[in-house]
Amino acid sequence: MTQTPKSAQLQIRVTVAQKSAIRRAAARAGMGMSDYVLSRVLSVPAAQFQNAVKDCGGPESRFALAELNALLARLSAGELREAVAEPATVSLTPFLANTIAAMVEFACARRAVAPPAWTRNIEPLDKPVFGSTLQGVRLHLLKSSPAPFRRRNLFIDATVGDRI
Repeated sequence: MTQTPKSAQLQIRVTVAQKSAIRRAAARAGMGMSDYVLSRVLSVPAAQFQNAVKDCGGPESRFALAELNALLARLSAGELREAVAEPATVSLTPFLANTIAAMVEFACARRAVAPPAWTRNIEPLDKPVFGSTLQGVRLHLLKSSPAPFRRRNLFIDATVGDRI
């Protein structure tokens, strides 16, 4: 996963006793104080989701989509809700934005979680995209693609949690 360099600082006022308690808790967790505080304040699943989406925009997007697939498949309902609450903070092509939105919607449906509102703001693709260039497979894909993908004009066979 891609690590974003830290370039900003946040200062908070605490008592000497609070700082000592934070230092001890961080040491017990095997973490530095900053990493410990961040892990307590920021959602780990949300950070994992954002990092996975950022990787999807890179040169190895096919593998990154598989990693995102694995992440979404292993999250519990509560973790999924927390992870996908905010839209991606990276600019994506319409194809990737629709693929990720469909993956999120499908994962939410499997966990009986309402999909996040940001997925509705992504316009479906104008032209259909098929997961295979073979003409004979297209009818199968038209029939078997999960609804979140079909709504976005994406026709695939494998879905979140599946492996090819």
